[in-house]
Amino acid sequence: MINPVPAAKSAYAAAGVDIDNKMDALNAIKTMVGATKTVNVVGGIGSFGGLCRLPQGSSRDTLLVSSTDGVGTKLKVAVMMKRHDTVGQDIVNHCVNDILVQGAKPLFFMDYVGASKFDGNTFRQIVSGLCKACKENNMALLGGETAEMPGLYPANEYDLVGTIVGTVSRKKLVTGQSIRAGDVIIGLPSNGLQTNGFSLARRVFFDLCQMSPRDKLPGTDQTVGDALLTVHRSFLKPVGRLLDNNIKINGMAHITGGGFQDNIPRVLPKAVTAEIDRTTWPVPTIFKFIERQGRVDHDEMYRVFNMGIGYVLIMPKTSLLCMKTVFKNIRQPWYQIGVIRVRKSGAPQVVFSK
Repeated sequence: MINPVPAAKSAYAAAGVDIDNKMDALNAIKTMVGATKTVNVVGGIGSFGGLCRLPQGSSRDTLLVSSTDGVGTKLKVAVMMKRHDTVGQDIVNHCVNDILVQGAKPLFFMDYVGASKFDGNTFRQIVSGLCKACKENNMALLGGETAEMPGLYPANEYDLVGTIVGTVSRKKLVTGQSIRAGDVIIGLPSNGLQTNGFSLARRVFFDLCQMSPRDKLPGTDQTVGDALLTVHRSFLKPVGRLLDNNIKINGMAHITGGGFQDNIPRVLPKAVTAEIDRTTWPVPTIFKFIERQGRVDHDEMYRVFNMGIGYVLIMPKTSLLCMKTVFKNIRQPWYQIGVIRVRKSGAPQVVFSK
């Protein structure tokens, strides 16, 4: 019997990049990605560029709004847990919130996955999360890039970045410039750390406290790993309802890296201050643990983390009644966390009353 000669391994594969492995995985996720197709998508995936028309009824005053971001070191927790189906949801929802602050609704999303060595199973899990969140936010996963670069990324790790494009009519654009003293500040609760502060969180849990992802987070029924991998929430549904009902919103902020002190001033006009009362909402256990065990300064916690408030709305008091009705109908929790005050001089800022 003559034994078959094994196929020669390509020089590129021997150098660490297996093109066949990558193409097999890309073909395997085409059906999954195709399920995110919306009525505005033109053609399918696989071309050098994705095609998407503006929504029907768009006018010359329709603006495109775009944003790019990454998941950051939360990916290290996903690698530790060998669970990669949540980080795709994280990046989609994060980007949705980033353009939502200007009143924009998502149109399509594109992703970038870079790794030292391509792993088909990990890739499929990532894409499953991307697709899940895209469908929940009513937008298409229009395409992306998958890069295998041995020597650039650490072994068994990867990077995940996303770009979103959405639309808003010029007359409905929310800029923050209409914010005035007396406006109320409404906070919508987060699910946890979202996608920020993970370098500090990992240091506290895994270096200082020597915990494993499977240990229980004290004071909760969750493991540390599950608590850290809790999906970054999209605020499109509750905020979209307010926008669709033409409820007056003067400004919005997504509480990401930089916390309250750096994100809220991004939408404040000159001569005002956002005064936040930190006693108006319950701070989740995970933040209290990090502050106590990491001996982190209390004010620094509010600059590194969202502390339980993932999204902020700034609106006139006259909008409150309508907002309450909308949020009651969709069971959206909220907290009145502060007020806008006059600032006589200097740049806009956040101050804490308590």
